[in-house]
Amino acid sequence: MTDLTGKKAVVTGGASGIGAACVRAFAAAGAKVVIADLDGDAATAIADEVGGEAWQVDLSDTAALAELSLDTDILVNNAGIQTVSPIQEFDPARFNLILRLMLESPFLLIRAALPTMYERGWGRIINLSSVHGLRASAYKSAYVAAKHGLEGLSKVTALEGGPHGVTSNCINPGYVRTPLVEKQIADQAKVHGIPESDVVEKIMLTESAIKRLVEPTEVASLALWLAGDDSSMVTGASYTMDGGWTSR
Repeated sequence: MTDLTGKKAVVTGGASGIGAACVRAFAAAGAKVVIADLDGDAATAIADEVGGEAWQVDLSDTAALAELSLDTDILVNNAGIQTVSPIQEFDPARFNLILRLMLESPFLLIRAALPTMYERGWGRIINLSSVHGLRASAYKSAYVAAKHGLEGLSKVTALEGGPHGVTSNCINPGYVRTPLVEKQIADQAKVHGIPESDVVEKIMLTESAIKRLVEPTEVASLALWLAGDDSSMVTGASYTMDGGWTSR
């Protein structure tokens, strides 16, 4: 089992979904976990549960992150949002927000964390990407663009961090059973012209060989392994957990 005793981890979007699953997995492995989330009450509740620390923060406020210094051994870039809309109707302000939150913010957090990781000669950057970091879907221009950018950022971080004992990897799940996915169902039904009851089967799982949603704990189990010493030769990689979607 992965032992993270004595390590500090920062998990963004850590108050729900995949982030919360990662928080619990890391804490169970002995890490001191900082739960970074816009929802301060939810972050505090999970921090109290695992003996961690809550950090209420608006990660889309990139100006506030520009001079940040982050003392952590493990950084999980997980925070994200979604909008489903045709390009010609996509709100430019919303497009900009998604890129700030899901690409610029990870860059700034990595930038803030690397100096201390380099000093220690050890660090783990884990980027929660998506199957949409490797494939595209209609009506998700901002999300797909941000995730493709995150893939590139992760690889550059791997190349620069390697000589310093710092690894950087992406996890690429398909649709995960989270509030983010559940909120998409109505929008997906609208743009595809189908009933909401058909969205999971006909839209979300159509490309997957395994016809079910990914569970947050499954994603967290991979993140936990990537955070440990056994993964020290794994860097610049993108690990799919998509039920076979990207096999097509």
